[in-house]
Amino acid sequence: MSLRDWLGTTLVRSGFGRMGYTVEPGLYGVGAPGPDSPVLVTANYKLSFDHLRGKLAGIDAWLVVLETFGINVWCAAGKGSFGTTELVLRVKASRLHELVGHRTIVVPQLGAPGVAAHHVKKRCGFTVRYGPVMARDLPLFLANNMVATPAMRRKTFPFRERLALIPVEMTMAGKWLLFAMAAVLVISGLAGTGDFQQNSLEVGRWPLVYLLAGVFGGGVLTPLLLPYLPGRAFAVKGGVAGLAVAAMICLSHFLLAGQINAGADLAWGVICTAVSSYLGMNFTGASTYTSLSGVKKEMRLAVPAQVCSIVAGSGWWFFLLFRG
Repeated sequence: MSLRDWLGTTLVRSGFGRMGYTVEPGLYGVGAPGPDSPVLVTANYKLSFDHLRGKLAGIDAWLVVLETFGINVWCAAGKGSFGTTELVLRVKASRLHELVGHRTIVVPQLGAPGVAAHHVKKRCGFTVRYGPVMARDLPLFLANNMVATPAMRRKTFPFRERLALIPVEMTMAGKWLLFAMAAVLVISGLAGTGDFQQNSLEVGRWPLVYLLAGVFGGGVLTPLLLPYLPGRAFAVKGGVAGLAVAAMICLSHFLLAGQINAGADLAWGVICTAVSSYLGMNFTGASTYTSLSGVKKEMRLAVPAQVCSIVAGSGWWFFLLFRG
C-alpha cells in the first residue's frame, strides 16, 4: 500500500471521488502466486480491493477482480453486478485454469447473494468456496484448509464501523445543506421589518439551527445510536433522532429567548425530523441486515412522507413570514 493508496482511502471515506474510485477488472497477483496459490474474488471498487490485499501480507494469492462499476461486494451482489455470469467471464478471460493446478475459488460471503456456486462449477469447472465475512479472517481461513469458524460467518455492525460511515454521509449532505442554508437566509432577509442583513440574521438563525440539527440527527446520531433507536426501519430510527434534536432545539430557543414562536418552531421541527429521517435511511446500504426488497418497500413508504413533511413545514413557515 503506497501513500497514494492511503490518501485515496482517506478521501473516499470522507466522501470525495467515491463513484470513480475503481481498479481495472481482471486478474492480479499478491506476492508471488503460483499453481498452488489460492484464488480470491473481489469487486473493482478500489477500497474493497485495497482492503483485501492489505490483509494478505505474507500470502501469495491470485485476485480475480470483477467489474462491479465501483460498487462494493455486498451492494454489487444485491444489484447483480457481482454475479455468476461476471465471475465466469473473468475466470475464462484470465485463463485461470492454465495458471493454477487446483479448481477452487474463494468468494466473499457477502458476495453469496449474487453467485450461484453450482452454476459456476458447471460453466467454468471451478468450485466456489465462500470465504469469511471479514477480510482480516482470510489468513486463518486459508490456513485452516478453507474452513470457516462460526465467528467468521457472523457479521456485526459495531460502534467503530458505524462511526466510520459518518464522514462520507456528512460530506454528501453538506453539498445540498449549503444551498438550503443560503435559501433560508435569502428568504429570511426578505421578511421582517429591518434591512436585508438584519432580517437574515434575526429571522434565519433558528431555522439554520434546525437544519443543522436535522443533518446531525440523521448523519451522526442515527448511526451512532442505531441499536438503541426504536423501530426497525432506518427512516423511523432517523426520524426519532431528528424529533429528539428538534425538541432540544425548541427547548433551547425558549430558554435563550425567553419565549417560543410555536408556529415557526413547529414548522422547523417537522422539517428537522424529515431531514433526519431521510439521512438515516441512507444507512440501509451500509448494513447487512437489510435486503433490496426491504429497502425498496421502506423507500416507497418513507420518501413520500419525508417530502410531504418538508413541503408542509416550509409552506407553513412561508405563510407565517409573509402573511402580512
